[in-house]
Amino acid sequence: MTEYERALAAKVARVEGLFRDLEHPTIEVFGSPPEHYRMRAEFRFWHDGDDGYYAMYEKGEGRPELYRVDQLPAASRRINALMVALREAILREPALRRRLFQVEFLTTLSGEALITLIYHRPLDDAWEAAARALEVELDAAIIGRSRGQRIVLSRDYVTERLEIGGRALSWRQPEGAFSQPNGAINREMLAWADDVAAALGGRDLLELYCGNGNFTMALAGRFRRVLATEVSKASIAAARHNLEANAITNVDVARMASEEVAAALAGVREFRRLAGIDLGALELDAVLVDPPRAGLDPATLELVGRFPAIFYISCNPETLRANVGALAATHEIARFALFDQFPGVHHVECGLLLVRRGGA
Repeated sequence: MTEYERALAAKVARVEGLFRDLEHPTIEVFGSPPEHYRMRAEFRFWHDGDDGYYAMYEKGEGRPELYRVDQLPAASRRINALMVALREAILREPALRRRLFQVEFLTTLSGEALITLIYHRPLDDAWEAAARALEVELDAAIIGRSRGQRIVLSRDYVTERLEIGGRALSWRQPEGAFSQPNGAINREMLAWADDVAAALGGRDLLELYCGNGNFTMALAGRFRRVLATEVSKASIAAARHNLEANAITNVDVARMASEEVAAALAGVREFRRLAGIDLGALELDAVLVDPPRAGLDPATLELVGRFPAIFYISCNPETLRANVGALAATHEIARFALFDQFPGVHHVECGLLLVRRGGA
């Protein structure tokens, strides 16, 4: 057994221990590539006389230590190649190097790349000219940032392209907005969710925390209608673009918090953000939630408990266990998956399908 396999087995054992008092099917385990799995990375850029290099802080007890990074095995091969070429360009071009503070990379499995260069100085025409030449040299989009400035030279996003359930789909991932860090595992998560939805045969789906439409896009074809909600403006804009780019017409997107969705569905309040969406015509028999690490708040937990089927995607097994425990009287676990989204650290992603007991 390799070191990675032992680490993955320990994660599985940990999750099984958390759920040992709840009846559940065998956990479906999806392992990650042990290297080159991260589609994004960020570094400090450290200046040392005539030299300059990427640096990261070592986490642990006491004061974090800064250390040099020439290659990052966890990052995608595209990021590692760009790290070398970009550093060489920065060191030879003063307009790119002067007071450069941070470098951020965003890439896709399909090979696109976006680099954000962050400075402690205003960016001028000399910087822009050098950065435009760099875009051509690296075949990557470049964004420059400094206090009060954001210069987008060509585009401020990458586009991921995946085949899910026999359908070719694309996702725009904007700079600064959340996207799944592990591209290979995200593909496994979407395929798993698609398989679950295909067997479920639901009518209409409510999705909370939809982000840029990561799951929305993959599952829309399995439902008659989808109502997808999110609070982030950037993510909502990306989700709407993605739906249009993929000619998906059965999804309504609304910028709403989960508690607002609960109030709207209960008829307690009307929201202008739902104008044009006929809530009464929706036959919502499934809900998908992908909450932050804190899990579902009590009001949202009460809302999802009304649904016959619950897709729960979680990046925190502890809060997942607490939420599932609160639903255990009415729902049982029908599918249980573990996705090793974060190799090398203790974090793990889980996917559950909960169905109402007795099929009622």
